[in-house]
Amino acid sequence: MIREMTQQDFVAFWPVFKEVILQQETYAYHPNMSQEEAYQIWCAQPLKAFAYVENEQVLGTYYIKSNAMGPSDHICNCGYMVSPKARGKGLARKLCEHSQVQALALGFKAMQFNSVVSSNEIAVSLWKKLGYEIIGTIPNAYRHPQLGFVDSYIMYKWLA
Repeated sequence: MIREMTQQDFVAFWPVFKEVILQQETYAYHPNMSQEEAYQIWCAQPLKAFAYVENEQVLGTYYIKSNAMGPSDHICNCGYMVSPKARGKGLARKLCEHSQVQALALGFKAMQFNSVVSSNEIAVSLWKKLGYEIIGTIPNAYRHPQLGFVDSYIMYKWLA
């Protein structure tokens, strides 16, 4: 069900991606980003991107990339997105678990999420259950459309 994401997979997932960035609740992407810009950021620039496909529908996706260069290139960064119609079914957990296996296979020793919006309580709770720790708080880092300024968390897990 999880495979490397193709450009066709991304095109199929684009309506969900666009909806998520328009909501401005979880990702710090410009809401008017084009499909091509989004593809470049999500699929082309990272090391790899993966899609969760069920019944020929792309229900979720993640990317994996190095978080830094040189002496810090052993830490990776991932981003995850799940279709609203697939939420609450354990898909984000499956994607994260898959990404940890991929990270180790790619030679990474740790994973860091640089900006988990604090109001995204479901994600924060899941990442904690999967062993990620909040190692820092960035005060007022995110302009939430309903809540105003909210904090973002830096979350980290040693994988090796």
